[in-house]
Amino acid sequence: MSTDVVPDLTTEKVRVTCEADGALWRVKLDSPKGNIIDSAMIAELTEVFDAAAEESGIKAILLCAEGRHFSFGASVAEHAADKVGEMMCSFHGLFNVISAANVPVIAAIRGCCLGGGLEVVSFCHRIIAHPGAKFAQPEITLGVFAPVASAVLAERVGRGAADDLLLTGRTIDAAEALDIGLIERIEEDPEAAALAYIEEHLLPLSASSLCMATRAARFDFRRRIEPLMTELECLYLKELMATHDANEGIAAFLEKRPPQWTDA
Repeated sequence: MSTDVVPDLTTEKVRVTCEADGALWRVKLDSPKGNIIDSAMIAELTEVFDAAAEESGIKAILLCAEGRHFSFGASVAEHAADKVGEMMCSFHGLFNVISAANVPVIAAIRGCCLGGGLEVVSFCHRIIAHPGAKFAQPEITLGVFAPVASAVLAERVGRGAADDLLLTGRTIDAAEALDIGLIERIEEDPEAAALAYIEEHLLPLSASSLCMATRAARFDFRRRIEPLMTELECLYLKELMATHDANEGIAAFLEKRPPQWTDA
């Protein structure tokens, strides 16, 4: 299988290669330490999925990461009151671009997959994880909530399990993630397993028909989720960020101290 850098894509935090004569793109987060999903990475991922939408022959994207961990999540520093509006707009825009690409996305997860990283993964069509993988939406421990996960997580795991993760911020292992339906498989080499799945089940198909099927499969999901994310973004920016505790939680994390909640 030939491997070439995707033409016309210049990225620093996301490495993209094309395989199977361009039918498969391997998109790898590559920003040590922890593959933090900051504004720069969001912009690069948006560029990648925009480009994928223009490629008529693409049949699958394999989303993975360099290093021990998939992602520690979004940049907490960019959640400060003077930055969060711009960051959230671009982050939520990324999910609209992923949906609009109409390409099956298979995620391979090692290590920690937290916060914004889990939100990106939750948007994928299939998730395969290493036995040692860990998953969490820890935003509540910082005094905030996860808008994208609040919109999409229940689609994967059901309302009860989604509420548990969103309201407690607790971390679950791969076995529990499989049990609640967050992931589809556990494999010692998740990237190889994801590649094998793509080769067996997706690459033999028509690219144009697969694009249409992907669009159809997520048609109702996209129609419901996109306006919901807009409403949740408004709730976050206009109401949550007007509270003391949301700002205190972010500040405490950045200052590496326990938060002093006022419950208001």
